[in-house]
Amino acid sequence: MKSTKIKDTTKEERIELVRAWLPADDGLEDCGIDLWDMYRDYIDGKKEISEINAEFTAEYVTDDAE
Repeated sequence: MKSTKIKDTTKEERIELVRAWLPADDGLEDCGIDLWDMYRDYIDGKKEISEINAEFTAEYVTDDAE
């Protein structure tokens, strides 16, 4: 499998990766999550996927714990 790191991909490849992660029926409409918005910084080459996922997980855990 090819690396998904920003340094190893083009913007077009990152868009295709995010597109591939979206299921045909993503089932996320009801929860308010827009994966295109969530991964915008990855697509634009600003943050790695792991950074975005870690931020999301931390936010989710923090919000849920309150």
